[in-house]
Amino acid sequence: MRGMLILYLALIAALPVAIMAAVLPVNSYQAQGIDALDCDGPASVLLFAVPTLLVYAAGAILLYRRRNRRLHLVASLCCALVFCAAGWNAAAALRDSYGAASAEACA
Repeated sequence: MRGMLILYLALIAALPVAIMAAVLPVNSYQAQGIDALDCDGPASVLLFAVPTLLVYAAGAILLYRRRNRRLHLVASLCCALVFCAAGWNAAAALRDSYGAASAEACA
């Protein structure tokens, strides 16, 4: 039971990082209304997305394995949703950064 408490506390502590990973804009110029390419790369998104993906993937797996309580199953599904949101934003950042238009303009 103590291990589950530590896991839940770790997931709660990682929640601000997960929120940043999910809501950071892929292209900071387009977020400001400027139609330009962002040549800085996906580092600003991946800085928050990689730890989020690791923590919430581990949380989803560990909580799903202990599904003897309904709370663990619901928490596992919530971890999977956070994982998908952060992963979607990270994939969009990588796709935008390594696209054909950005390879020519940012070289």
